[in-house]
Amino acid sequence: MKPTLLVLAAGMGSRYGGLKQMDGLGPNGETIIDYSIYDAVQAGFGKVVYIVREYFKEQFEQVVKEKYSNVKCLDGTPLQFDFVIQELNKIPAKFTLNPERQKPWGTAHAVLMAKDVIKEPFAVINGDDYYGKESFKIIADWLMDHENTTGQFAIVGFQLDNTLSESGGVSRGICTADAEGQLTHVEEHHEIAKAEDGNVYGNNSKGEKVMLDSKALCSMNMWGFTQDYFTKSEAIFESFLEQNINELKAEFYIPFAIDSMIKDNSAQTELLSTPSHWFGVTFKEDRPGVVAKFQEFADKGIYPTPLYR
Repeated sequence: MKPTLLVLAAGMGSRYGGLKQMDGLGPNGETIIDYSIYDAVQAGFGKVVYIVREYFKEQFEQVVKEKYSNVKCLDGTPLQFDFVIQELNKIPAKFTLNPERQKPWGTAHAVLMAKDVIKEPFAVINGDDYYGKESFKIIADWLMDHENTTGQFAIVGFQLDNTLSESGGVSRGICTADAEGQLTHVEEHHEIAKAEDGNVYGNNSKGEKVMLDSKALCSMNMWGFTQDYFTKSEAIFESFLEQNINELKAEFYIPFAIDSMIKDNSAQTELLSTPSHWFGVTFKEDRPGVVAKFQEFADKGIYPTPLYR
């Protein structure tokens, strides 16, 4: 069975939101999502599910269907697509939404919206992050190897110094694993940047400035799940809402759900390592560098140009 790629698409709390993820950065106007779809298909994925906000769905769906209409999977079958809406009121019936809340419920809530359209192992990515060919191959192989397992998930960890921006400090979840390579903790750090002394520093969860291992693995929100993730995450979301239903800004993030499963021993998450360099437009100053990188990929023949015909 071919795995599915779940894309947290435009308007899902991206760094400067809205239509950014339709911003053309490649030599022929390709978006970062375009490159992710290309890499995913080459790695063996057979379906793409987009999570979008309702106000954006119609325009996004039209663009996607036109652009990828001729894309074929490795076995020659057409690439399948689905589009799912995340809205604030999509919560269990026993809860009443605070009418003053405007902020989305977070990435783990977004993933839950796809439970009725995903029946196979699946990966989750951000639509505005470039993950690299190797990363998609690593997670696709893991998903296909775990098609019939339960309680076994994965995260693709990126070497910290392969994810930094020259334009400013970034936030990253630093991963810790046990001797068997199972994730034990993800600690969010902020304002991570390389200093003049060549070392990497950031503020830990306590707000303390600390020196970080530049080779440490960090999360860029690239996860691999089997279908039982939905049932486990739903239960955690209900507990989360019992504590936060009236909070206007509290969000249900994937790392929170995974951490809860680790603590109650209901699931294990394998920490996979990728040699890929992540990049994206975290700051507007990053854009020229990203454009130059995609042009370099085209010049070297790493990707066809145009990417889709």
